[in-house]
Amino acid sequence: MKPRNLLVAAVVLAALSGGVWWAKKHPQSASSSSTASASNAKLVEIPDAQIQSIDLRKKDGTDVTLQRANGKWTITSPSQLNADQDAANSLASSLSPVTADNVVEDKPTDLSKYGLKTPSLTVTVDEKNGKSQKLVFGDDVPAGSLVYATANNDGKVYAVASSVKSLFDKSANDLRDKRLLTFDSNHLTRIDVDSAKEDLEFGKNNANEWQILKPQPYRADNFQVEELLRKLTDAKMDLSSSADDAKKAAAAFASGQKVATAKVTDNSGTETLEVHKNKDDYYAKSSVVPGVFKVSSDLGKELEKNTDDFRNKKLFDFGFSDPSKLQLQTGSSDKSYVRAGTDWKLNGKTMDPGSIQSFVDKLRDLSATKFATSGFTTPATSVTVTSNDGKRVEKVEFAKDKDGYLARRDNDPTLYQLDGKAVDDMLSAGNAIKPVASGGKK
Repeated sequence: MKPRNLLVAAVVLAALSGGVWWAKKHPQSASSSSTASASNAKLVEIPDAQIQSIDLRKKDGTDVTLQRANGKWTITSPSQLNADQDAANSLASSLSPVTADNVVEDKPTDLSKYGLKTPSLTVTVDEKNGKSQKLVFGDDVPAGSLVYATANNDGKVYAVASSVKSLFDKSANDLRDKRLLTFDSNHLTRIDVDSAKEDLEFGKNNANEWQILKPQPYRADNFQVEELLRKLTDAKMDLSSSADDAKKAAAAFASGQKVATAKVTDNSGTETLEVHKNKDDYYAKSSVVPGVFKVSSDLGKELEKNTDDFRNKKLFDFGFSDPSKLQLQTGSSDKSYVRAGTDWKLNGKTMDPGSIQSFVDKLRDLSATKFATSGFTTPATSVTVTSNDGKRVEKVEFAKDKDGYLARRDNDPTLYQLDGKAVDDMLSAGNAIKPVASGGKK
Protein backbone atom coordinates (compact mmCIF):
# COMPACT_ATOMS: atom_id res chain seq x y z
CA MET A 1 0.00 0.00 0.00
CA LYS A 2 1.28 3.46 -0.88
CA PRO A 3 2.29 5.82 1.99
CA ARG A 4 -0.48 8.26 1.04
CA ASN A 5 -3.15 5.53 1.26
CA LEU A 6 -1.78 4.47 4.63
CA LEU A 7 -2.10 8.04 5.87
CA VAL A 8 -5.71 8.31 4.68
CA ALA A 9 -6.57 5.00 6.34
CA ALA A 10 -5.01 6.14 9.60
CA VAL A 11 -7.07 9.34 9.60
CA VAL A 12 -10.31 7.44 8.94
CA LEU A 13 -9.50 4.94 11.70
CA ALA A 14 -8.83 7.78 14.17
CA ALA A 15 -12.18 9.41 13.33
CA LEU A 16 -14.06 6.14 13.79
CA SER A 17 -12.30 5.50 17.10
CA GLY A 18 -13.29 8.96 18.30
CA GLY A 19 -16.90 8.28 17.37
CA VAL A 20 -16.94 4.98 19.25
CA TRP A 21 -15.38 6.64 22.31
CA TRP A 22 -18.00 9.45 22.17
CA ALA A 23 -20.87 6.95 21.95
CA LYS A 24 -19.59 5.01 24.97
CA LYS A 25 -18.87 8.14 26.98
CA HIS A 26 -22.26 9.76 26.30
CA PRO A 27 -24.88 7.13 25.50
CA GLN A 28 -28.27 8.47 24.54
CA SER A 29 -31.31 7.26 26.33
CA ALA A 30 -34.52 6.62 24.49
CA SER A 31 -36.07 9.63 26.16
CA SER A 32 -33.34 11.92 24.92
CA SER A 33 -32.99 10.69 21.36
CA SER A 34 -35.79 12.86 20.12
CA THR A 35 -34.20 16.04 21.41
CA ALA A 36 -30.55 15.26 20.78
CA SER A 37 -30.75 16.54 17.23
CA ALA A 38 -32.63 19.72 18.10
CA SER A 39 -30.67 22.73 16.88
CA ASN A 40 -30.62 26.43 17.68
CA ALA A 41 -32.23 25.93 21.07
CA LYS A 42 -32.53 29.29 22.83
CA LEU A 43 -30.84 29.20 26.24
CA VAL A 44 -31.47 32.78 27.32
CA GLU A 45 -32.69 35.98 25.71
CA ILE A 46 -32.28 39.06 27.89
CA PRO A 47 -32.88 42.51 26.36
CA ASP A 48 -29.93 44.81 26.94
CA ALA A 49 -32.09 47.48 28.56
CA GLN A 50 -33.30 44.96 31.15
CA ILE A 51 -29.82 44.01 32.40
CA GLN A 52 -28.73 45.47 35.75
CA SER A 53 -25.64 43.40 36.55
CA ILE A 54 -23.51 40.61 35.10
CA ASP A 55 -21.38 38.31 37.25
CA LEU A 56 -18.67 36.11 35.72
CA ARG A 57 -17.31 33.40 38.02
CA LYS A 58 -14.56 31.05 36.88
CA LYS A 59 -13.51 27.61 38.07
CA ASP A 60 -10.36 29.00 39.69
CA GLY A 61 -12.48 31.22 41.93
CA THR A 62 -11.85 34.52 40.15
CA ASP A 63 -14.94 36.67 39.92
CA VAL A 64 -15.80 39.77 37.87
CA THR A 65 -19.00 41.73 38.46
CA LEU A 66 -20.30 44.49 36.21
CA GLN A 67 -22.96 46.83 37.59
CA ARG A 68 -24.93 49.35 35.55
CA ALA A 69 -26.34 52.58 36.97
CA ASN A 70 -27.70 55.54 34.99
CA GLY A 71 -26.63 53.86 31.77
CA LYS A 72 -22.99 53.53 32.81
CA TRP A 73 -21.14 50.31 33.60
CA THR A 74 -18.78 49.93 36.57
CA ILE A 75 -16.69 46.97 37.71
CA THR A 76 -17.56 46.32 41.36
CA SER A 77 -15.61 43.06 41.85
CA PRO A 78 -12.82 42.09 42.38
CA SER A 79 -12.41 45.82 43.10
CA GLN A 80 -14.06 49.10 42.16
CA LEU A 81 -12.84 50.00 38.67
CA ASN A 82 -13.98 52.06 35.71
CA ALA A 83 -15.36 49.77 33.00
CA ASP A 84 -14.70 49.98 29.29
CA GLN A 85 -18.20 50.97 28.17
CA ASP A 86 -17.84 49.45 24.70
CA ALA A 87 -16.59 46.12 26.10
CA ALA A 88 -19.33 46.02 28.74
CA ASN A 89 -22.08 46.87 26.25
CA SER A 90 -20.77 44.20 23.88
CA LEU A 91 -20.93 41.64 26.71
CA ALA A 92 -24.51 42.64 27.55
CA SER A 93 -25.64 42.48 23.92
CA SER A 94 -24.29 38.91 23.70
CA LEU A 95 -27.15 37.81 25.97
CA SER A 96 -29.84 38.53 23.42
CA PRO A 97 -30.03 35.71 22.58
CA VAL A 98 -27.67 32.83 23.48
CA THR A 99 -28.41 29.73 21.40
CA ALA A 100 -27.14 26.14 21.44
CA ASP A 101 -26.13 23.93 18.54
CA ASN A 102 -28.07 21.00 19.97
CA VAL A 103 -29.35 19.28 23.08
CA VAL A 104 -26.90 16.61 24.25
CA GLU A 105 -29.03 15.06 27.00
CA ASP A 106 -32.58 15.86 27.96
CA LYS A 107 -32.52 14.52 31.54
CA PRO A 108 -28.92 14.01 32.63
CA THR A 109 -28.24 11.98 35.76
CA ASP A 110 -24.54 12.81 36.07
CA LEU A 111 -23.46 16.38 35.29
CA SER A 112 -19.87 15.65 36.30
CA LYS A 113 -19.14 13.83 33.04
CA TYR A 114 -19.84 17.12 31.22
CA GLY A 115 -17.75 19.24 33.58
CA LEU A 116 -20.91 20.94 34.82
CA LYS A 117 -20.61 19.83 38.44
CA THR A 118 -17.63 22.17 38.83
CA PRO A 119 -18.20 24.49 35.84
CA SER A 120 -15.42 26.32 34.06
CA LEU A 121 -17.54 29.50 33.86
CA THR A 122 -20.82 30.62 35.43
CA VAL A 123 -22.61 33.72 34.10
CA THR A 124 -25.28 35.19 36.37
CA VAL A 125 -27.43 38.05 35.11
CA ASP A 126 -29.64 40.16 37.37
CA GLU A 127 -32.46 42.03 35.68
CA LYS A 128 -34.25 45.23 36.64
CA ASN A 129 -37.44 43.28 37.34
CA GLY A 130 -35.68 41.31 40.08
CA LYS A 131 -35.36 38.18 37.97
CA SER A 132 -32.03 36.34 37.78
CA GLN A 133 -30.84 34.12 34.93
CA LYS A 134 -27.82 31.82 34.78
CA LEU A 135 -25.62 30.27 32.11
CA VAL A 136 -23.18 27.51 33.12
CA PHE A 137 -20.34 26.29 30.88
CA GLY A 138 -18.55 22.97 31.43
CA ASP A 139 -15.94 20.95 29.51
CA ASP A 140 -15.16 21.17 25.82
CA VAL A 141 -16.94 18.63 23.63
CA PRO A 142 -14.29 16.13 22.44
CA ALA A 143 -15.30 16.43 18.79
CA GLY A 144 -15.82 19.87 17.27
CA SER A 145 -15.54 23.46 18.56
CA LEU A 146 -18.28 23.04 21.14
CA VAL A 147 -18.65 23.26 24.91
CA TYR A 148 -21.26 21.75 27.28
CA ALA A 149 -23.67 24.19 28.92
CA THR A 150 -26.82 24.45 30.99
CA ALA A 151 -29.22 27.34 31.38
CA ASN A 152 -31.45 28.37 34.29
CA ASN A 153 -31.50 24.84 35.75
CA ASP A 154 -33.88 23.66 33.03
CA GLY A 155 -32.45 20.13 33.40
CA LYS A 156 -30.96 19.85 29.91
CA VAL A 157 -27.34 19.67 28.76
CA TYR A 158 -26.59 21.62 25.59
CA ALA A 159 -23.70 21.78 23.16
CA VAL A 160 -22.84 25.43 22.57
CA ALA A 161 -20.28 26.90 20.19
CA SER A 162 -16.98 27.58 21.94
CA SER A 163 -17.10 31.10 20.49
CA VAL A 164 -20.20 31.76 22.61
CA LYS A 165 -18.33 30.89 25.78
CA SER A 166 -15.45 33.12 24.64
CA LEU A 167 -17.84 36.09 24.60
CA PHE A 168 -18.30 35.72 28.38
CA ASP A 169 -14.89 34.36 29.38
CA LYS A 170 -13.52 37.78 30.36
CA SER A 171 -11.20 39.00 33.09
CA ALA A 172 -11.32 42.30 34.94
CA ASN A 173 -8.50 43.55 32.71
CA ASP A 174 -10.50 42.65 29.60
CA LEU A 175 -13.46 44.74 30.79
CA ARG A 176 -11.54 47.53 32.50
CA ASP A 177 -11.32 51.05 31.09
CA LYS A 178 -7.64 51.26 30.17
CA ARG A 179 -7.57 54.98 29.42
CA LEU A 180 -5.28 57.11 31.55
CA LEU A 181 -7.73 60.00 31.11
CA THR A 182 -11.48 59.34 31.01
CA PHE A 183 -12.81 62.79 30.10
CA ASP A 184 -15.86 63.21 27.88
CA SER A 185 -14.59 64.88 24.70
CA ASN A 186 -18.13 66.01 23.84
CA HIS A 187 -18.27 68.14 26.98
CA LEU A 188 -14.66 69.28 27.13
CA THR A 189 -14.32 72.99 27.94
CA ARG A 190 -10.62 73.55 28.57
CA ILE A 191 -7.19 72.03 28.01
CA ASP A 192 -4.08 73.17 29.90
CA VAL A 193 -0.54 72.09 29.09
CA ASP A 194 2.04 73.19 31.66
CA SER A 195 5.38 72.34 30.07
CA ALA A 196 9.01 73.10 30.74
CA LYS A 197 8.91 75.55 27.83
CA GLU A 198 5.68 77.46 28.45
CA ASP A 199 2.11 77.18 29.71
CA LEU A 200 -0.65 76.73 27.15
CA GLU A 201 -4.39 76.99 27.65
CA PHE A 202 -7.07 76.19 25.09
CA GLY A 203 -10.78 77.01 25.33
CA LYS A 204 -13.87 76.93 23.12
CA ASN A 205 -15.42 80.08 21.64
CA ASN A 206 -19.11 80.70 20.91
CA ALA A 207 -18.77 78.90 17.57
CA ASN A 208 -17.47 75.80 19.40
CA GLU A 209 -14.00 76.34 17.91
CA TRP A 210 -10.78 76.02 19.85
CA GLN A 211 -8.92 79.19 20.75
CA ILE A 212 -5.57 79.70 22.45
CA LEU A 213 -6.09 81.59 25.71
CA LYS A 214 -2.53 81.41 27.06
CA PRO A 215 0.17 82.63 26.75
CA GLN A 216 -1.92 85.15 24.75
CA PRO A 217 -5.25 85.06 22.95
CA TYR A 218 -4.60 83.59 19.48
CA ARG A 219 -6.60 81.82 16.82
CA ALA A 220 -6.00 78.09 17.20
CA ASP A 221 -5.57 75.47 14.52
CA ASN A 222 -8.52 73.20 15.37
CA PHE A 223 -6.90 70.20 13.70
CA GLN A 224 -3.76 70.53 15.85
CA VAL A 225 -5.72 70.90 19.08
CA GLU A 226 -7.92 67.92 18.19
CA GLU A 227 -4.77 65.92 17.45
CA LEU A 228 -3.49 66.73 20.94
CA LEU A 229 -6.84 65.56 22.34
CA ARG A 230 -6.73 62.35 20.32
CA LYS A 231 -3.31 61.46 21.68
CA LEU A 232 -4.40 62.20 25.24
CA THR A 233 -7.45 59.99 24.69
CA ASP A 234 -5.30 57.19 23.26
CA ALA A 235 -2.98 57.10 26.29
CA LYS A 236 -3.72 53.73 27.90
CA MET A 237 -2.44 51.43 30.62
CA ASP A 238 -0.47 48.34 29.65
CA LEU A 239 -1.99 45.82 32.03
CA SER A 240 0.11 42.96 30.68
CA SER A 241 3.30 44.24 32.33
CA SER A 242 4.72 42.45 35.36
CA ALA A 243 5.24 43.82 38.86
CA ASP A 244 8.95 44.27 38.06
CA ASP A 245 8.03 46.23 34.92
CA ALA A 246 5.78 48.48 37.01
CA LYS A 247 8.63 49.16 39.46
CA LYS A 248 11.01 50.00 36.62
CA ALA A 249 8.44 52.37 35.09
CA ALA A 250 7.96 54.15 38.43
CA ALA A 251 11.73 54.51 38.86
CA ALA A 252 12.16 55.81 35.30
CA PHE A 253 9.38 58.35 35.86
CA ALA A 254 10.90 59.54 39.15
CA SER A 255 14.38 60.02 37.68
CA GLY A 256 13.19 61.35 34.33
CA GLN A 257 12.82 64.95 33.18
CA LYS A 258 9.37 66.49 33.29
CA VAL A 259 7.92 67.10 29.85
CA ALA A 260 4.52 68.53 30.76
CA THR A 261 1.39 68.18 32.83
CA ALA A 262 -1.78 68.05 30.76
CA LYS A 263 -5.07 69.04 32.41
CA VAL A 264 -8.43 68.42 30.78
CA THR A 265 -11.69 69.82 32.11
CA ASP A 266 -15.19 68.64 31.24
CA ASN A 267 -18.53 68.92 33.02
CA SER A 268 -17.41 66.33 35.58
CA GLY A 269 -14.24 68.12 36.67
CA THR A 270 -10.53 68.19 35.87
CA GLU A 271 -8.18 65.25 35.20
CA THR A 272 -4.39 65.49 34.96
CA LEU A 273 -1.65 63.52 33.24
CA GLU A 274 1.97 64.21 34.14
CA VAL A 275 4.53 63.02 31.59
CA HIS A 276 8.28 62.54 32.14
CA LYS A 277 11.00 61.60 29.68
CA ASN A 278 13.80 59.19 30.56
CA LYS A 279 16.33 58.73 27.75
CA ASP A 280 14.12 58.05 24.72
CA ASP A 281 11.08 56.79 26.61
CA TYR A 282 8.07 58.61 28.04
CA TYR A 283 6.23 57.70 31.25
CA ALA A 284 2.95 59.06 32.63
CA LYS A 285 1.14 59.32 35.94
CA SER A 286 -2.60 59.98 35.90
CA SER A 287 -4.97 61.45 38.47
CA VAL A 288 -7.56 58.87 37.35
CA VAL A 289 -5.75 55.60 38.12
CA PRO A 290 -2.82 54.69 40.39
CA GLY A 291 0.58 53.73 39.00
CA VAL A 292 3.06 54.85 36.35
CA PHE A 293 2.76 53.69 32.76
CA LYS A 294 4.92 53.92 29.68
CA VAL A 295 3.25 55.97 26.94
CA SER A 296 3.96 56.48 23.27
CA SER A 297 6.61 58.89 22.08
CA ASP A 298 3.90 60.48 19.90
CA LEU A 299 2.15 61.75 23.02
CA GLY A 300 5.39 62.94 24.57
CA LYS A 301 6.36 64.87 21.44
CA GLU A 302 2.86 66.33 21.18
CA LEU A 303 3.20 67.78 24.68
CA GLU A 304 6.58 69.26 23.76
CA LYS A 305 5.06 71.50 21.08
CA ASN A 306 5.07 75.27 21.53
CA THR A 307 2.43 77.93 20.99
CA ASP A 308 3.18 78.49 17.30
CA ASP A 309 2.63 74.79 16.59
CA PHE A 310 -1.00 75.21 17.66
CA ARG A 311 -1.69 78.60 16.10
CA ASN A 312 -3.93 78.92 13.08
CA LYS A 313 -1.80 79.91 10.10
CA LYS A 314 -4.74 80.20 7.70
CA LEU A 315 -5.61 83.78 6.76
CA PHE A 316 -9.32 83.05 6.30
CA ASP A 317 -11.66 80.88 8.36
CA PHE A 318 -14.48 80.43 5.85
CA GLY A 319 -13.04 77.02 4.92
CA PHE A 320 -15.26 75.11 2.51
CA SER A 321 -18.39 77.15 3.10
CA ASP A 322 -19.40 79.23 0.09
CA PRO A 323 -18.79 82.98 0.44
CA SER A 324 -21.67 85.30 -0.36
CA LYS A 325 -19.57 88.42 -0.94
CA LEU A 326 -15.98 89.14 -2.01
CA GLN A 327 -14.41 92.60 -1.81
CA LEU A 328 -10.98 93.27 -3.37
CA GLN A 329 -9.40 96.66 -2.80
CA THR A 330 -6.06 97.57 -4.35
CA GLY A 331 -5.06 101.24 -4.47
CA SER A 332 -7.99 103.18 -5.89
CA SER A 333 -9.66 100.04 -7.24
CA ASP A 334 -12.44 98.67 -5.08
CA LYS A 335 -14.55 95.80 -6.42
CA SER A 336 -17.38 94.01 -4.59
CA TYR A 337 -18.64 90.72 -6.00
CA VAL A 338 -21.99 89.60 -4.62
CA ARG A 339 -23.52 86.17 -5.04
CA ALA A 340 -27.12 86.07 -6.22
CA GLY A 341 -28.34 82.48 -6.19
CA THR A 342 -25.74 80.60 -8.21
CA ASP A 343 -24.49 83.72 -10.00
CA TRP A 344 -21.84 86.24 -9.00
CA LYS A 345 -22.50 89.88 -9.86
CA LEU A 346 -20.37 93.00 -10.13
CA ASN A 347 -22.38 96.19 -10.60
CA GLY A 348 -25.23 94.14 -12.05
CA LYS A 349 -23.04 92.16 -14.46
CA THR A 350 -22.78 88.39 -14.17
CA MET A 351 -19.22 87.19 -13.62
CA ASP A 352 -17.58 84.11 -15.05
CA PRO A 353 -18.00 81.43 -12.30
CA GLY A 354 -14.68 79.76 -13.10
CA SER A 355 -12.68 82.94 -12.53
CA ILE A 356 -14.54 83.62 -9.27
CA GLN A 357 -13.88 80.07 -8.06
CA SER A 358 -10.17 80.39 -8.87
CA PHE A 359 -9.97 83.54 -6.71
CA VAL A 360 -11.86 81.85 -3.85
CA ASP A 361 -9.52 78.84 -3.99
CA LYS A 362 -6.45 81.08 -3.76
CA LEU A 363 -7.93 82.88 -0.74
CA ARG A 364 -8.79 79.57 0.91
CA ASP A 365 -5.19 78.34 0.48
CA LEU A 366 -3.44 81.40 1.90
CA SER A 367 -1.40 80.29 4.90
CA ALA A 368 1.39 81.91 6.87
CA THR A 369 4.91 80.49 6.77
CA LYS A 370 5.55 81.96 10.22
CA PHE A 371 4.44 84.76 12.55
CA ALA A 372 6.01 88.19 12.84
CA THR A 373 6.05 90.74 15.65
CA SER A 374 6.61 93.94 13.63
CA GLY A 375 7.23 95.34 10.16
CA PHE A 376 3.70 95.89 8.86
CA THR A 377 3.57 99.17 6.92
CA THR A 378 0.87 100.77 4.76
CA PRO A 379 -1.40 98.06 3.34
CA ALA A 380 -1.29 97.72 -0.43
CA THR A 381 -4.30 95.44 -0.70
CA SER A 382 -7.24 94.32 1.39
CA VAL A 383 -9.65 91.43 0.86
CA THR A 384 -12.96 91.06 2.68
CA VAL A 385 -14.85 87.74 2.59
CA THR A 386 -18.43 87.40 3.84
CA SER A 387 -19.67 83.86 4.50
CA ASN A 388 -21.94 81.77 6.72
CA ASP A 389 -25.08 83.60 5.59
CA GLY A 390 -23.53 86.93 6.43
CA LYS A 391 -22.61 85.96 9.99
CA ARG A 392 -18.86 85.76 9.29
CA VAL A 393 -17.04 88.77 7.86
CA GLU A 394 -13.25 88.52 7.53
CA LYS A 395 -11.07 91.40 6.38
CA VAL A 396 -7.37 90.86 5.73
CA GLU A 397 -4.87 93.57 4.80
CA PHE A 398 -1.62 92.86 2.95
CA ALA A 399 1.61 94.90 2.99
CA LYS A 400 4.82 94.12 1.13
CA ASP A 401 8.04 93.50 3.05
CA LYS A 402 11.52 92.19 2.25
CA ASP A 403 10.45 88.54 2.67
CA GLY A 404 7.27 88.74 0.62
CA TYR A 405 4.13 89.98 2.38
CA LEU A 406 2.90 90.60 5.88
CA ALA A 407 -0.82 90.29 6.54
CA ARG A 408 -3.12 91.11 9.43
CA ARG A 409 -6.72 90.27 10.09
CA ASP A 410 -9.23 92.86 11.26
CA ASN A 411 -9.33 93.07 15.08
CA ASP A 412 -6.38 90.67 15.37
CA PRO A 413 -2.91 91.93 16.39
CA THR A 414 -1.19 88.89 14.87
CA LEU A 415 1.10 89.49 11.90
CA TYR A 416 1.27 86.66 9.37
CA GLN A 417 4.37 86.24 7.21
CA LEU A 418 3.35 85.05 3.75
CA ASP A 419 5.21 83.70 0.75
CA GLY A 420 5.28 86.40 -1.92
CA LYS A 421 4.28 84.08 -4.76
CA ALA A 422 1.16 82.87 -2.93
CA VAL A 423 -0.09 86.43 -2.49
CA ASP A 424 0.85 87.43 -6.05
CA ASP A 425 -1.06 84.40 -7.37
CA MET A 426 -4.09 85.40 -5.28
CA LEU A 427 -3.95 88.99 -6.61
CA SER A 428 -3.56 87.73 -10.18
CA ALA A 429 -6.62 85.52 -9.74
CA GLY A 430 -8.57 88.51 -8.40
CA ASN A 431 -7.55 90.67 -11.34
CA ALA A 432 -8.48 87.86 -13.75
CA ILE A 433 -12.15 87.82 -12.67
CA LYS A 434 -14.17 88.65 -15.75
CA PRO A 435 -17.75 88.80 -16.98
CA VAL A 436 -19.30 85.75 -18.58
CA ALA A 437 -18.36 85.26 -22.24
CA SER A 438 -20.49 86.91 -24.87
CA GLY A 439 -23.58 84.78 -25.46
CA GLY A 440 -23.28 83.22 -22.01
CA LYS A 441 -25.56 83.66 -19.02
CA LYS A 442 -26.47 87.31 -18.40
